[in-house]
Amino acid sequence: MPRWKLAVGLCFCWLGAAGSAIAADVQADRQAEVKARFDELERQLRTTNRKNQKQQQTFRAESLLLETDRDPVDVLLRRTVALATAVTCLPGAGDLSSERSQLDRLVVEAARVDVKDSKARYELFEQTMRLRRKIAFANPLLDFDRILFIKRHFNPGGERTGNHMCDQYFGFHARPGGGLFVLENPFSETPTVTNLLENSLVDSGRLKGTRMTADGAYLSPDVSFDGRQILFAYTDTTKEPRHTYTWSEDNTWHVFKVRADGSALTQLTDGPVSDFDPCWLPNGRIVFISERRGGYGRCHARPVPSYTLHSMNADGSDITVLSPHETNEWHPSVDRNGMIVYTRWDYVDRGFHQAHHPWITTPDGRDARSIHGNFNLQQGCLPLMEMDVRAIPDSRRYVSTTAAHHGQAYGSLIVIDPAVADDNAMAPVKRLTSEIPFPEAEGGGRQVYATAWPLDEDFYLCVYDADGNAGRGTNNRFGIYLIDSFGNRELLYRDAEISCLSPIPLSPRPCPPVVPHQTLTGIPGGPVTPPAELPKTAPVRVVNVYRSSRPWPEGTEIVALRIIQLLPKTTWHHHQPRIGYGLEKGARMVLGTVPVESDGSAHFDLPVAKPVYFQAIDRRGLAVQSMRSATYVHPGQTLTCQGCHEPRHRAPVSPNEPPLAFRREASTIRPEVTGSNPFGFARLVQPVLDRHCVACHAKEPKAMALDAGEPDAGHWTTSYKNLSAFAFFYGSPGGGYDRWTPPSTIPGQFGARASKLFALLEKDHYDVKLPADDLRRITLWLDCNSDFFGAYENTEAQARGEIVRPTLE
Repeated sequence: MPRWKLAVGLCFCWLGAAGSAIAADVQADRQAEVKARFDELERQLRTTNRKNQKQQQTFRAESLLLETDRDPVDVLLRRTVALATAVTCLPGAGDLSSERSQLDRLVVEAARVDVKDSKARYELFEQTMRLRRKIAFANPLLDFDRILFIKRHFNPGGERTGNHMCDQYFGFHARPGGGLFVLENPFSETPTVTNLLENSLVDSGRLKGTRMTADGAYLSPDVSFDGRQILFAYTDTTKEPRHTYTWSEDNTWHVFKVRADGSALTQLTDGPVSDFDPCWLPNGRIVFISERRGGYGRCHARPVPSYTLHSMNADGSDITVLSPHETNEWHPSVDRNGMIVYTRWDYVDRGFHQAHHPWITTPDGRDARSIHGNFNLQQGCLPLMEMDVRAIPDSRRYVSTTAAHHGQAYGSLIVIDPAVADDNAMAPVKRLTSEIPFPEAEGGGRQVYATAWPLDEDFYLCVYDADGNAGRGTNNRFGIYLIDSFGNRELLYRDAEISCLSPIPLSPRPCPPVVPHQTLTGIPGGPVTPPAELPKTAPVRVVNVYRSSRPWPEGTEIVALRIIQLLPKTTWHHHQPRIGYGLEKGARMVLGTVPVESDGSAHFDLPVAKPVYFQAIDRRGLAVQSMRSATYVHPGQTLTCQGCHEPRHRAPVSPNEPPLAFRREASTIRPEVTGSNPFGFARLVQPVLDRHCVACHAKEPKAMALDAGEPDAGHWTTSYKNLSAFAFFYGSPGGGYDRWTPPSTIPGQFGARASKLFALLEKDHYDVKLPADDLRRITLWLDCNSDFFGAYENTEAQARGEIVRPTLE
């Protein structure tokens, strides 16, 4: 909860200069900033439809423009009055009576001066700006005198130069220039800037003995909880190749550690993969993002590796995969409960453009869950992406940057309340910077804010550039600001030559609790067990599959869970191969089924480190419900689920006695029919067609051909192409890209149950009665998005019906 609930405002301030000492002509810089702020407010007052502002979606209504605001002076004074009240109410606040008296006089003067007297009104604006600066810097939350940050060029241009949610973190796109810096005395009139690594030599690793210079590039710093150590990522920008999508140890990001005084500069990771976004964990380990898991994105016409959560010891040893998810993840941080919060691209049988929102997991990678927004109802009903999610001190809420899929991690800022029930829209989300639309989700939107560091629910450090747009242009003047939730900004520092990013107080902060470690990998300070000695499965328990956020069809009886493994893409170009009818959908294989007891409970062993999803199966062998997301287990873990898509904000119902499945040993997965693992139409479905359909269809001139025929250029068979109108699949059937697919499954309305083919077979199509095993093959295929291939490699052999195992699982 906030320390106070008054609406407050904070001022926009004056431009400082770059270098060892800031600005020779401070007064000129301040006047330029005052004029820019005046012009901005004047433009907003002129262009904003004040009756159509999204007040219910705004964190603090004071950030909106009021009908009574006549000019920028009215806006500025109103917010300055709120600021003075707010700062006074904070614990540890000093005496602001003199400033309040000055403010009262300005309010009276503003009421007296005619709004048409532009010169007098502008003078009032200038006076209020000076007073506001003094009030803003009296905030007791500003109890630190050093701010760590990096200098880094924004990537202009298109996605092939790094202006894309994934490509922005490829080291070969980084532009030379920047470094790791400290802003000293940031709230004084004479702040200074220090290059923390100016005299530092790397003391270990491949780069031992070398000096980091402005020829490199820097990314994602983090400060330890005691304020003594710093993590960051670095890449050398002097080595070739650049912008060629060829990875080497020289053009990828690597994680480094250094003391807060610039000493003991240590390289922690290396190799021809990018490692970045390091974050200290309360248990002493480091969580970071890495491409080491393997695989590529499915919607790119260029190589875009997947990168996911990993962890390591503080010395860089024992690198452990925390998330085997098959698409990208970003920006891990630690919340007040010691959990890892991050952004995941959840891309399971959905469009590429719809699910990149906050997730939460334990520091050892267990039980990853969506916080909100994973099943948004339509394009534009909430931010397209939510990046750089950070817990707000003394609050249950998070701050985040709303970003574009086709852009970088810059945009508008929001506050997320995980205690608010997710309506698959904006209920848990409030706009912090309400003047900036959500990039791409709301028709363009400018990339102007980034890397918010919360001080409390209403005050933040961040970077800002008023000229930010949808990623085009130079966009290279991001400065460090102190902002609030009421529409105001105070510039602390800007370098005219290069952007700033990731401001963090360089001081101790409370350490969240250590979440007990419950896996056999990545043990803090513990032994490293060889992979061959780790268990290959982990138990999963489901209390009651009928506990769901969506109603089940009347009379539903679930007897089994089907377990389907998602396979990382091993070829980099989208549609090569095209796995099935639905565009850009991933390959899969069916591991098998496990029984569900009469009370809806299940207990089974699941292979570790494999992304899977579950389907609820009825007595006929048909899927009634299916996940459109992924889960996984680690060695030593026990995963417990309350139900099947159970409501997050409803307390679980405790059974009077242990569920039936929990009273027995864990079930072993029972394999499905031939052709399901590895999956493939030619092995799964074509034999059924050959036995029961091909001969009859060949006799009828108007009947579609159901023989394999000669595969086309994509190696699809004649029968597969002809069945497309009778199958069920998610995703667009045409060419190009699949931006949007309905995000969640409605029980009983997908797969075989929703297909024309199964409806025909149920009606004894021309007296054809399939044996149970053959009917199971058809319904299994329909329940699995009616795919053709089960692996990304050797598609010609798959089309011939040969067994082709995936090379990466």
